[in-house]
Amino acid sequence: MNIYHNLNEMISYIEQNLDTQISYSRLSQFLGVNEYTMQSLFSLLCGITLNDYIRKRRLSQAGVDLYNTNCKIIDIAMKYGYENPTSFSRAFEKFHGIKPSKVKNSPEQLKLYPKLHFNENENFENEKIEYSIIEKDELILYGLGIKTTESKISKDAPTFFQEMRKKYVDKYGDFDYGMTVYEDRFESENFEYWVLYDKKVPEFTKYVIPKSKWLCFHIPSENYIDIQKATKQFYLYFITSCKYNIKPLPELEYYHDNVTDFLVPIED
Repeated sequence: MNIYHNLNEMISYIEQNLDTQISYSRLSQFLGVNEYTMQSLFSLLCGITLNDYIRKRRLSQAGVDLYNTNCKIIDIAMKYGYENPTSFSRAFEKFHGIKPSKVKNSPEQLKLYPKLHFNENENFENEKIEYSIIEKDELILYGLGIKTTESKISKDAPTFFQEMRKKYVDKYGDFDYGMTVYEDRFESENFEYWVLYDKKVPEFTKYVIPKSKWLCFHIPSENYIDIQKATKQFYLYFITSCKYNIKPLPELEYYHDNVTDFLVPIED
């Protein structure tokens, strides 16, 4: 399966339906996964949430329509899914920095958000990753976290991890887990990254993760570069070629014996 070909097909479907209802069920069929997993993949591989991408493409095209046609603002608003001109005008001005009524006089202020396109010939080193399916009882962990974003987490996470190690390793020992939490995963790019112990630490925040099944990927390293590489391999190749669907729980990195288990929650 060429995931970039499938992503391009998704983008084509979105483009053809910017002025009508876009079926997330149909989009998920392009990748052969459920809607939650599809949105997760889109966000992680494209660097923007699916909802935000569609919103920006619609507002971008709305600007083109307002300039190139004599359509009324209310008609453009309805065309791109807004219930009334007020909500459309507010969103339009926030995106373009100009009111819809001023477009004809100041078209140079319009912003164009181009459609995504993926190089289907791009190759990645597809190394085999050992994995198993495990079930974990409720996890009670103690740690601290930071707010980050889709685009910043690859730098923020290792920096925060090293800062926490310097501050707490002598007092409590090495951390047991790293954790990525997706806050409003499909509405924003707001993430959290945590480092945690599996023992009670009074000055840390308690975090409870429900009992679940997990895909467990064995990474023979605790180096963040190796972990990020394996994570990318998972999203590029494994999840789109298997029958497992991700569930809305945090992703975990479990550190032990100089290896890392990358844990992805899956539906039963």
